[in-house]
Amino acid sequence: MANKSGNRLRSPSCLSATFVNSNTKDLDTKKLHSHLFLLSLYLFLSFHSSNLTMSTSSNGKPHILVFPFPAQGHLPPLLDLTHQLSLKDLTITILITPKNLPSLTPLLSLHPNIQTLILPFPSHPKVPPGVENVKDLGNHGTVPVICAMANLQEPIIQWFESHPNPPVAILSDFFLGWTLQLAKRIKVPRFTFFSSGAFLSCILHYCWRNPGTYLGRPVVDFPDLPNSPSFREDNLPSTFRRYTESDPEMQIMRNGMIANTESSGVVFNSFDALEGVYFHHLRTRIGLPRVYGVGPLSLLGVAAHSSNRVNPNDNSGLGSETLGWLDGCPAGSVLYVCFGSQKLLNRQQMEALASGLEQSRTRFVWVVKTGTEQQVKDGYGAVPDGFEERVGGRGLVIRTWAPQVPILSHRAVGVFLSHCGWNSTLEGIVAGVMILAWPMEADQFVDAMLLVEDMGVAVKVCEGADGVPDSAELANAIAESMSLDAPQKVKAKELKEKALEAVKEGGSSLKDLDEFVKELEQLIVT
Repeated sequence: MANKSGNRLRSPSCLSATFVNSNTKDLDTKKLHSHLFLLSLYLFLSFHSSNLTMSTSSNGKPHILVFPFPAQGHLPPLLDLTHQLSLKDLTITILITPKNLPSLTPLLSLHPNIQTLILPFPSHPKVPPGVENVKDLGNHGTVPVICAMANLQEPIIQWFESHPNPPVAILSDFFLGWTLQLAKRIKVPRFTFFSSGAFLSCILHYCWRNPGTYLGRPVVDFPDLPNSPSFREDNLPSTFRRYTESDPEMQIMRNGMIANTESSGVVFNSFDALEGVYFHHLRTRIGLPRVYGVGPLSLLGVAAHSSNRVNPNDNSGLGSETLGWLDGCPAGSVLYVCFGSQKLLNRQQMEALASGLEQSRTRFVWVVKTGTEQQVKDGYGAVPDGFEERVGGRGLVIRTWAPQVPILSHRAVGVFLSHCGWNSTLEGIVAGVMILAWPMEADQFVDAMLLVEDMGVAVKVCEGADGVPDSAELANAIAESMSLDAPQKVKAKELKEKALEAVKEGGSSLKDLDEFVKELEQLIVT
C-alpha cells in the first residue's frame, strides 16, 4: 500500500515482525498488545499519510523530530524551545500521543507550519487504558510511562523510512534516553533536552553509572562536583532510589539515563549565571563538548508572546480575582505558597502549615491541591476548620488553578514558599523573589541545594514528602523573610537581572541557542 506521495507503507505483519522486545515476562500478552498497537499505527499512517508530505521543507533548513515526555514539568519547556527553533525557520515535527495533543494548541496556533506525528500510546500493564500523561498517575507512574513509550521505537522507524524528507536529528526529553538507540538505528544524532538543571544532570550521571556506590549509604558524597556536595540518601532523586538491578523496567530507566550523556549534545532550561560551573563540569569532566544553556525558556516561549495575564481557559475568574486582590497589597508584603501540581499534603502538614501562616501574621496566597473525596476525608489537602475566617482579609486560599507566573511577578509578592521543582524554581528566579524551600521528592533536594548554598536566594524551612514543619519555627521564618533587608532578597533581585540578561541580544542563553541551531544546520544532507 502506498501513501499519497507514492511511498510504500509496510504491512501489519512486517511491522509486527520488527517490534521491539520490551523484556516483559508475559510475552504472549505482550505480543498480542504489540500486534494490535502496530495494526492501529499502520491504519493511522494509511489514512493520515498526507501529513508525511506536509513535513517536507523547501527552505533548506534542517528537519528536526522533537519528542517531549508527557508530564507537566517536561512538556512546556521543550515546547518553548520548539517555539524558538521554529522562529529560526527550522522544519519541525513533534511526536505526540492523542490525549497530549491539546497541549500543543498554543504552539501550533503560532506556528501552523509545525507538523505533528501522532502515534497511539502503547499499552502497559501499569498504565491504565486511556492514561497518557504522568499527571494522571502521580510520580510513581514515571517509569511505567517511560517503558511504555520505549515501544514506540519501531513505529517511529517505519514513519522515518516512509518520509520523503526525514529528520536529520532527534531532540528528546531526558526521560526518553532510549531514543539514542533509535537515533543510531536511523543514523541521525540525538540531542538530549533537560527540562531540569545541569546540577541535577551531573548527579544523575554519577548515580546511574554506579548505583552501588550511591545506594545503601546514609550520606552520599560527590567529591568531583563543584563544592563537593553531600546528600542524605533519601534526598537523592526518588526514581534513582527505587532502582533494583533485578527489575527489567529499572534497567530500561538506567540505560536511558546513561544514554543522556552519550548523546551528541545536551540542551538545558537553565542559564550560565545560574549553573555555569555545572555546564563547565559537563564539558571538561564528563566529556560533553556540546552543552547549551538556553533558559529560562519561560522568557522565550509561547506564553511570553501573549498579553494575557491569566489562563484564557480559566472560567472561574479566580485568576483575575487573585491579581486584583494583590493590587490592594503593599509592595513585597505577600507570601505565595504553592507546591506544584502533584503534591497533596497530608493532615499533619496542612495543620502545621496553616498554623505557621496564621502565627506569622503575614499576607499570603496559598494554592491548595485538593484530592479525591476519600483523600479529603482522610485529611489530605484539607484546610483546617475556621482557618480562613481567622486570617480574615490578609490571606487567600485557592483550591483550583492559579496563575503562578503573574502572581510571582506581581509587585506585592516578595517571598515564595515552594517545593523547588525546576519550573517553579526558574519562575521564582525570574520574578526576583526570595524562596522558602520545602523540597519533597524527585529533583527538588538538588534544586534546593542550588538555591540555598550556591545562589544564596533561599532558606530551607522543611524537607521530605512526609516532613512536618514546626509551626512556630515556620512562622518565624516567614516573618523574617518579609524583612526588606534580608540578604536572600538582595541576591534574588541580582539573580533576576542575570536571568533577564541571559535572554537579551548577546546574552549567554541566546548565544547558546544560536550555537545549537548552527549545529543542527550543519546536519543538512546535500
